[in-house]
Amino acid sequence: MLESYIKTRRKEKRILLMTHIVLGYPTFEDSAALIDTMVNAGVDLMELQIPFSEPIADGPVILHANQKSLATGTRIKECMSFARTIARSFDIPFLFMSYYNILFTYGLDQFAAKMADYGLKGAIVPDLPPEEGKDYLIAMNKYRLAPIYIFSPTTPENRMTYLHSVAKGFIYCVARKGVTGEETTFSNELRDYLERCRRATDLPLAVGFGVKNKADIDFLIDKADIAVIGSETIRILDEEGVDAVGDFIKGLR
Repeated sequence: MLESYIKTRRKEKRILLMTHIVLGYPTFEDSAALIDTMVNAGVDLMELQIPFSEPIADGPVILHANQKSLATGTRIKECMSFARTIARSFDIPFLFMSYYNILFTYGLDQFAAKMADYGLKGAIVPDLPPEEGKDYLIAMNKYRLAPIYIFSPTTPENRMTYLHSVAKGFIYCVARKGVTGEETTFSNELRDYLERCRRATDLPLAVGFGVKNKADIDFLIDKADIAVIGSETIRILDEEGVDAVGDFIKGLR
């Protein structure tokens, strides 16, 4: 189970690293090289984003990667086949991240069944609240997969309690309102928010949206279990290439 992996890994590390890639960006060959580089640099788990035309939770960097991947012809079938190869090739958990229309179009039960068969551990679907995701939750539970849910700074405590009741694996705590890739202030306000998250759930906490450097990750030690790096690695990939991403990841420890 994903939760057990995280808790076991945390006994060895003060905080884990999760990265995010957009499948097929710039190409699937680049995606494979990037994953290999990241795993060898010490990443503990990874989100594989199936590109979507309207990724509402994503900022300009990841939006651009989604659009470029789709423009080169990336389709769900290719993403599934690629994820199967990757999940079976590396000894860390991989999750899908995408939007509900992708899962609905593919078929919820079929999508979950293939995830389980291919070795993926869970999914993040930011535009599907649990009240509207009964069939999704049934499929995820049927195949022993982790549905990852999201806390934000504006989430009331009773809502956090409800989300905890349906979540598995970990809780994704967005560090601020808005979309990925923008500036986040690592401050007492963020600390207080994460303390509120911790009181609401006994699942591991992952923190993303604006985590960009070692100082940010050091701030999260003892406040969260997982630091999520997304837009920053894509920026480095675009500007300096795959090897530079590996050096960046190594420098975060």
